[in-house]
Amino acid sequence: MAAADHKVETTRLTLLGSFAGYFLRRASQRFAAGFADTVGPMGMRQVLFGVLTVIHDNPGIRQGAAGEALGIQRANMVSLVNELVDRGLVERRVSESDRRAFALELTPAGKVLVEQGVERIRGNEDELLAPLTPTERRTLLDLLSRLDGSAG
Repeated sequence: MAAADHKVETTRLTLLGSFAGYFLRRASQRFAAGFADTVGPMGMRQVLFGVLTVIHDNPGIRQGAAGEALGIQRANMVSLVNELVDRGLVERRVSESDRRAFALELTPAGKVLVEQGVERIRGNEDELLAPLTPTERRTLLDLLSRLDGSAG
């Protein structure tokens, strides 16, 4: 075969490459795959780990408030917390401030899982964000949180 037969085709993404959403989706896929590879073996899905981290950062948080913080509907939050309770990672107690609500606390096993998961996720993110400087990483987080509408 001639050298011309092995020519690599270059596909232009002129229009698609002008949309932030295209790059956000591609980046999101890479981060989700990295999460699955690093924390998935611990039996964690992103949503479950998100719930655990909110409880970690807010011991005694009401179940509804944790769901609101993550944008999870009440019915879905109940089943997620049930799963975490069944796995021995979270304890559900009647809230002292509102006897109709549940306060959530991590169990010792839940605390260990969060610590191990955070360590693995940080390692994965360090690899994925390697092309960025520390300042660019902070700027990226700031910009993404502003786009999300949850900044502040």
